[in-house]
Amino acid sequence: MNILGSLQQLGRAFMLPMIVLPAAAIFSSLSQLPWDYIGLPQLTLYLQAASHAIFTYLPYLFAVGIALGMTGNALAAALSALGGMFIYVGITQTAVPEIEPTVFIGTLMGIISGFSYERFKNLRLPEYIQFFGGPRFVPLFVSFISVLFSIFMIGLTPYIERMLEELGNIVASGGGFGVFLYGFVHRILVVFGLHHLVSHVFWFQIGGYTMADGATVYGDLPRFFAGDPTAGVFMAGMYPTMMFALPAIALAIIHEAREDLKPKIRKTFMYAALASFLTGVTEPVEFAFLFVAPYLFVVHALLSGVIMWVTYELGIRHGFSFSGGAIDFIVNEHLATRGWLLIPIGIVVGLIYYFLFRWAIDRFQIPTPGREEGSHLDEWAGDIPQRAPLILQAIGGKDNIVKMESCITRLRLKVANEKQLDIAALRNLGAAGVIRLGGGNVQVVFGTYSELIRGEILNTIQRDQEQVLFSSPMQGKMIALSEVPDPIFSGKLVGDGVAFIPDKGELVSPVKGEVIHIYPTMHAIGIRTPEGLEVLLHIGIDTSLLGGKGYFKAAVKEGDKVLPGDLLIRFNLQQVRKESKSLATPMVITNSDLVRSWRFAPYKTVKKGQSSVMSVVLKEIQVGGERP
Repeated sequence: MNILGSLQQLGRAFMLPMIVLPAAAIFSSLSQLPWDYIGLPQLTLYLQAASHAIFTYLPYLFAVGIALGMTGNALAAALSALGGMFIYVGITQTAVPEIEPTVFIGTLMGIISGFSYERFKNLRLPEYIQFFGGPRFVPLFVSFISVLFSIFMIGLTPYIERMLEELGNIVASGGGFGVFLYGFVHRILVVFGLHHLVSHVFWFQIGGYTMADGATVYGDLPRFFAGDPTAGVFMAGMYPTMMFALPAIALAIIHEAREDLKPKIRKTFMYAALASFLTGVTEPVEFAFLFVAPYLFVVHALLSGVIMWVTYELGIRHGFSFSGGAIDFIVNEHLATRGWLLIPIGIVVGLIYYFLFRWAIDRFQIPTPGREEGSHLDEWAGDIPQRAPLILQAIGGKDNIVKMESCITRLRLKVANEKQLDIAALRNLGAAGVIRLGGGNVQVVFGTYSELIRGEILNTIQRDQEQVLFSSPMQGKMIALSEVPDPIFSGKLVGDGVAFIPDKGELVSPVKGEVIHIYPTMHAIGIRTPEGLEVLLHIGIDTSLLGGKGYFKAAVKEGDKVLPGDLLIRFNLQQVRKESKSLATPMVITNSDLVRSWRFAPYKTVKKGQSSVMSVVLKEIQVGGERP
């Protein structure tokens, strides 16, 4: 079993039950409004009760949420976890004194249910009792495990409670350095998507607080919302980083971009900065420099820890239900201690980050987005349905996907063969980064659109339409067909498609098919795909006049079978550039009447053989008809 792969799945599962926490924070904040002035005095009590209910039943939410997250939303696992919690509460309430369910117990029950589902979902029993086989066996199995687990916990719980309280005291004794260490480790684990694991311990386990009604809550987050004045240590310091530091980095990237690319980069990173400031979603900015300057990310992680240390020493206590953005800051300010200090601290932090990153980008010539033509971040939310099939191809197709899930900012995959991943194509299609965790476990960072992308990929797979996927036939830049300086191609009189400006003298096959025609001058070639599409590749404009000069050399002959990436033609790039009207190389489908819809990747730099530059969906075959 791959450890990092299992941990990333568990980390994602932790996020699912936390989605409901912002509602609790909002209800708590709204309850502070003077509702009695508008004749609704009871609304204060209702809102407080709603907020309190969410935290009361948080163990059940974690049990169900983690079970769903670990199994790809398997209802049998969720039902097992919920049933297990009912059994646990029923048995432990017979103890003296009664034992209250905690998030820790909900987490364990969710993990037990998730692993049980994965272990027994395909279980086969003798035919006469097969009704209880497969997924139906899981609730039964978990119920028996829950009984044993509950009895065991009656004896163990008092020791665990004392251990958690002691752990909280130990962490507290570490003072500012302990908070710094947490902030540093948390930031580093963001890279692997495992930060939820360490956060879960500090936010929901460490430290206890007894409320007025005698109930005890554990963890920095529940204690903060329960009114514990000492809580918020492990959350307050994240506000300056998320509200000010990350937007400052985005601003530095914008100002260091090339003048011709600044308008596009400004739009992209202003959205990313706004997302970080308002909601605390930081990955779109962090992944813009993580892969090109990992040492700078380590500096960022160290500074994040220092910021948390400073807020601790100043006695600032603040919390959040989702993340350290402005929305949570405002909603939860009424519960904070000296929370207003986070604003001037944040302004200073923002200035430090802005000048530090501008200096580093310029001094070390870091290729952040906008400093080179091939910058991979792009603003493309409205284009998700168009790109989903291309992303699917870059992943290796539906047969390469073993499991596909998503969290707030990432597509989390388990693939059959990592070698089928086209990293360059994924970045070209909008991925901020691709992280390999081993064992086929891969994370593709698409920002907050990850869930939408997953949905569109699933729709693409379910539609099961007949598609033809095209790879790049050369290294260079992909351009729209309308930009080709020839009215025959730009007017789509020959057919529809795309074009390329090569920076290397090689043309390779973009599809699987058969070579059906090679022009005598060898400047153009035709390929027929198994689906009947006829693809014309034409190197340069007015290059038919260059025949007899030896500038083009075919590596195949008519009738040859070719695969994507197979060499077709070598050509003298410098001479063709010098003696032709343009190097623009159209790739068009000459029998475009067979195509129902087209999808194109962004028009930017591509590599030879890079997958996912164009995809077409074919028209359905008419009854009695036949495709040519």
